[in-house]
Amino acid sequence: MTEFLFRDDAYLKSTEALVTEITADGGVILDRTVFYATSGGQPGDSGRLLRDDGTVITIATALHPGGDKSRIAHLPSEGQLLPHPGETVTAEIDWDRRHRLMRMHTGLHLLSVVFPFPVTGGSIGEDKGRLDFDMPEVPDDLAAIEAALNAMIEADHRVSAEWITDAEMEANSALIKTMKVKPPMGQGRVRLVRIGDIDLQPCGGTHIASTAEIGRLVLGKIEKKGKQNRRVSVLFG
Repeated sequence: MTEFLFRDDAYLKSTEALVTEITADGGVILDRTVFYATSGGQPGDSGRLLRDDGTVITIATALHPGGDKSRIAHLPSEGQLLPHPGETVTAEIDWDRRHRLMRMHTGLHLLSVVFPFPVTGGSIGEDKGRLDFDMPEVPDDLAAIEAALNAMIEADHRVSAEWITDAEMEANSALIKTMKVKPPMGQGRVRLVRIGDIDLQPCGGTHIASTAEIGRLVLGKIEKKGKQNRRVSVLFG
């Protein structure tokens, strides 16, 4: 298993770690990491691994190898020399990119508050994010919705994480906003992300510490993606 340091501290930029395995496709498995792996609509982190001899290994992305949610594989860019199992390295994320993803991810949680409809999908980008909603008609007051979204951001609500058991999650299914993606269960507990007193939902992604850190968001296009499915985009203002 890989120790996911970002779950306890999303602001941790680097860590010393032990190489435990090299996967068949060249992914580097570490015993602990600050790299978030692609999941839940959030892209995997990029960055680098620093070896003791000064060699730098550029990491293009991180993912869960073979769908194993307990491990994270760090995938080097093409042409990189790989470390060896048993070697100690320093794992360092591209912090500017991660921070933009954190800001956008938290902003999308707020988007699900101002659009109170079931979520059917989503994607988090460095400059733009989107949620798909089971929303028969587009609301008329989009300017008011955007204003409400930014008012919540400016209110500087604290963002925190807490854990509940799988059984508690099953008993509180109303917390689940996504229709197609279920919270990660099966390991005994589920992580919840709380934004002040305005939102609480299961999420394994990385988030900022307070909503004011998001910055202004602007509503983008609202596209029809089915009979009732509407795709709502937001961009940094």
